[in-house]
Amino acid sequence: MDATGYSWTVIGAGPAGIAAVGRLLDHGIAADEIAWIDPEFGAGDLGAKWRAVSSNTQVGLFLDYLNASPSFRFGQAPRFALTTTDPDQTCPLGMIAEPLVWISEQLGGRVNRLQAMATQLWLQHRRWTVRADHREIRSTNVVLAVGSTPTKLDYPGLEVIEIEAALDPGRLAQLALAGATVAVFGSSHSSMIALPNLLATSASRVINFYRSPLKYAVYLEDWILFDDTGLKGEAAQWARENIDGTLPERLHRCWVGDPRFADRLQECTHVVYTVGFEPRPHPVTPQWGPLKYDASNGILAPGLFGVGIAFPEYRLNPLGSGEYRVGLFKFMQLLDAALPLWLLYSP
Repeated sequence: MDATGYSWTVIGAGPAGIAAVGRLLDHGIAADEIAWIDPEFGAGDLGAKWRAVSSNTQVGLFLDYLNASPSFRFGQAPRFALTTTDPDQTCPLGMIAEPLVWISEQLGGRVNRLQAMATQLWLQHRRWTVRADHREIRSTNVVLAVGSTPTKLDYPGLEVIEIEAALDPGRLAQLALAGATVAVFGSSHSSMIALPNLLATSASRVINFYRSPLKYAVYLEDWILFDDTGLKGEAAQWARENIDGTLPERLHRCWVGDPRFADRLQECTHVVYTVGFEPRPHPVTPQWGPLKYDASNGILAPGLFGVGIAFPEYRLNPLGSGEYRVGLFKFMQLLDAALPLWLLYSP
C-alpha cells in the first residue's frame, strides 16, 4: 500500500465499515483513493462470533441494507438463504454474515485493502496518519468503524462463561456444567438467548440477576416503540412465556437491590455477563487523548468520523424519547444523513 496518501481511510470491516466503503464509492470517491484496514475482513464480530445468535432484526431490514448501496452490487451476488427467507421473520445472524463476507470480498478487490490492526492515528499538516502494524498510511479523512466488546462486571470467585459461548448452544454444550449454578446478569436480548441455552445444559440451576422489568418492542404503523432497547423476535417470545409468564423449574430470578442478593450470588459457581457492549478501543490520538463523538452525526474531529455500534446515532422517536440506534440498516441511514457533512469537514 502506497504511503503517499489517500482521501479516505476506513478502519474496520464489520457491517458499519462495509457500509462506509460502499457509501464512499456511491458518492463518487474513486476506489484508489480509499484505504480499508481490518485484521480479518470476515464481517467483523458478527461473522466471527455471533453467527449462531438469533437476530432481533427482521430479514427485510437486512435485505434493505444489502440493497441500499449500488456499490455492493448485491444484485450480482450468488443465491443466499437470506434472500429466500420470510422478510417479516428474524433469523440466525449467520444468514446475514454470508452475504456480508461476499460484499466485503468484492469491495476489497476494488479499494486499497490492508489486512492489519490499526493502533494509532494523529493529525499533522492537515493529514491524518494511521499506524497499522508496521505501516503508516496518510489520509485526509478517517472513518472509525471499530465495533464493540461485551461489557463485563467484576464478581470474584466465579468462573466466567464468555458471552460468545453462552449465546452459542454448540460451544456451551462443550463446557462441564454438571451440577453448576450459573449466574446471568442482565435482562437484554442477549440475556433472553443465554438463559434458555443454559437451561438446555446439565447445570443444576440458573439465577438471573436483573435491575428492571423487561422491555418489549412495540410495532406501530410506521415506527417501533423501544426499537433499540426492547426485546424482539424469539427472545421476546421466550421472555413473555418464561420470565413474565411461568418460570422454568431450574430458573430463578433476583433483583440486584434485593437484600438477599449477596446470599444468592454466593450460591453461584459460574457467571455470564449480558449487560451490554462498550466501544472497542480504537487507535489512540495522542494530541487529544480520548475523543467524544457527536451522536447526531458521528463527527469526532475534523476529518475523523465514527459509525457503527461503537458510535451509534442518538435519535428521538415521535413521542419525544430517545434511543441509541444500533442495526445494519440504521448504520446505513446514519451514513446517508452524515456523509454529506463529512465530505465538507476535512481538516
